[in-house]
Amino acid sequence: MILPAVEITTRPRPSHSVIWLHGLGADGNDFAPIIPELVASDWPGLRFVFPHAPVRPVTINGGMPMRAWYDIKGTDIASRQDEAGVRESLVQLDALIAREADRGVPAGRVFLAGFSQGGAIVLAGGVRHARRLGGVIALSTYLPIDATTAAERSAANNDLPIFMAHGSHDPVVPQALGARSRDILRGLGYTVDWHSYPMVHTVSAEEIADLRQWLGGRLAA
Repeated sequence: MILPAVEITTRPRPSHSVIWLHGLGADGNDFAPIIPELVASDWPGLRFVFPHAPVRPVTINGGMPMRAWYDIKGTDIASRQDEAGVRESLVQLDALIAREADRGVPAGRVFLAGFSQGGAIVLAGGVRHARRLGGVIALSTYLPIDATTAAERSAANNDLPIFMAHGSHDPVVPQALGARSRDILRGLGYTVDWHSYPMVHTVSAEEIADLRQWLGGRLAA
């Protein structure tokens, strides 16, 4: 089943797609307002796909059901990970990528983006995806199930370009965890463009400007 999603195209018949996953408790509407700030007028047509995560109980929030890509079992988010939930979301992400190919946008022109939990899924999914992708954008996040990354990563994406950005004052996903994930990925040979900003668990105008430059370069290539 393909997850329901908010979809916005910047021009008719888009040649590239950005699949953007939201954070815990949000939904696909969360990052749609970023498009006017991010997209440059000379870029090719883009289809932005903002899927809604399934609703599931989240342990850290007292078992309250909410949109989540996987369960969070405690404040130390890197331990006691919900591997089954992560892997379920990786399958759903692969299905979204496959649908873009069916609509005329092959994987090589698909970019995966995500914030927080959503960023964790696109990092884990991007390096594992069987077909070469355009790149991964991971904001205020970390690499989950990292112990299996080396064994499970796809040769097609062994030089996948990755943009990672984090707030130095992030109380939700500590920057040290994001930096550790950056180092793991670099150790495996990935090119990680790392950015740190004096902010909490959010997105800043400077961050969007840096992302515009990075994504614009990839689209031009």
